Amino acid sequence: MRKKYSVRLTEGQRTRLEEMLRKGKAAAYQIKHANVLLKVDENGPCWSDEDAAKAFGCYVGSVHNIRRRFCERGFEGAIRRKKQERPSRAPVFDGEKEAHLIALACSQPPEGRTRWTLKLLADKIVELDVVESVSDQTVRRALKKTRYNLTGGSSGAYLPRRTGSSWRGWRTSSTCIVAPMTRNSQ
Repeated sequence: MRKKYSVRLTEGQRTRLEEMLRKGKAAAYQIKHANVLLKVDENGPCWSDEDAAKAFGCYVGSVHNIRRRFCERGFEGAIRRKKQERPSRAPVFDGEKEAHLIALACSQPPEGRTRWTLKLLADKIVELDVVESVSDQTVRRALKKTRYNLTGGSSGAYLPRRTGSSWRGWRTSSTCIVAPMTRNSQ
């Protein structure tokens, strides 16, 4: 049966794949893709998808996808993963919106509260129409980038404290025991 996507490697491509396998310094998925390409090559062993899948511990669909990517995207496209062209989701906070969030977090908390919570900040930032919707965890990540401390006593960003020298903690006793030295008698 003739395959829809047939793999025909050139000598240069085959040499490059064999060198990659010999060195073993590539990602595991790249090594698996190299092995599959070498075995399903019609100029070489010409294994079936089922045989290659069984030999390399993957699904038949994976072997089919490697063949398809080789035909559609070329040699590099079959070995490496496709780069993401754009983020899956646009960031909620850009620079201006993040500045609003930080200003709100540094302001006085609502009446009856001693400090802002993430949930309060998220609700207030939506109420002020800065963003359409936001979770408290998104607020946490935005504030974490600025090193803002919601649990501290002050209402602003915290500065890391310098710790003292650790050598004092290592001292276990105030006296030192000295063992007598012996000479070799030879």
